[in-house]
Amino acid sequence: MKKNVEFRSDGAVLAGHLYIPEDLQAGEQRPAVVVVSPGSGIKEQTSGRYADELHRRGLVALAFDHRTYGESEGSPRFDENPYAKTEDIKNAVSFLGNQSEVSTDRIGAMGICGGGGYAPYAAATDRRIKAVATVSGMTNNRASFEEMAGGDRSITQAMLDASSAARQSFSRGEPAQYGPVILPADSPYTPEVFRESPNYYFDDTRGGHPRWENKVLAWSLERQMTFNALDVIHLIAPRPLLLVVGTESASRDQNERAYAAAGEPRELALIDGASHIDLYDVDRYVTPVADRLAEFFGKNL
Repeated sequence: MKKNVEFRSDGAVLAGHLYIPEDLQAGEQRPAVVVVSPGSGIKEQTSGRYADELHRRGLVALAFDHRTYGESEGSPRFDENPYAKTEDIKNAVSFLGNQSEVSTDRIGAMGICGGGGYAPYAAATDRRIKAVATVSGMTNNRASFEEMAGGDRSITQAMLDASSAARQSFSRGEPAQYGPVILPADSPYTPEVFRESPNYYFDDTRGGHPRWENKVLAWSLERQMTFNALDVIHLIAPRPLLLVVGTESASRDQNERAYAAAGEPRELALIDGASHIDLYDVDRYVTPVADRLAEFFGKNL
């Protein structure tokens, strides 16, 4: 069963879908998982897919729109702020802990792509999160932007200058400025890991949705360029961590680095033949990944 829910995060009302197993008995409580979307993502995309898969396997699951995205409040819109999103995850945990269907001390978190950085970052200091998993996780946005600039500091400086100028114009009452979150696959500034993103987000049979827009707030760049969950991922231990990534994924290196930086218990699960985006929605990969996630959370929550 999927039901519409709302909860507050630092004053903003966030919209979510709470997935409850059909066989849940009256008065019964189950383990629950907060499912965190990729950067720019909304609950109707891959986070909703994984929440649905987990609830079909007996877990309560929550997919939600971060502040400034989808049906959630917050302005200016499309602010890809890792630190604010981390707070949204923690407030989602608070929400789950107050649901009658949820066992308060058995809550986990998982994230896909950018959410695979935000979820571990939140879990590093929020001890209510008892187990953490990522799928095609991008834990080091700082490194992604360094790759985008190709080591050319003048490109980085130009991006930051534009970001600062956008902030100043907004302070004068001018409209917020935006850039595309998904660049063309053949753009020289598109990191390798995001070259297949148009195949998902621009296809209405996959990730395309009327409430998703190819926009990111101009000064989100400043926070993205400094965010790196590897700085704190070791703090998750001794709670378990599972990193799931395709063998053909351009994010495999980030996952291997995350595994090396994390403490025990930890596991790196490689999905043979899968690319980064394959794990978003391709059935032949998502089904076994969801089985593995359900096994992981079932054992550790």
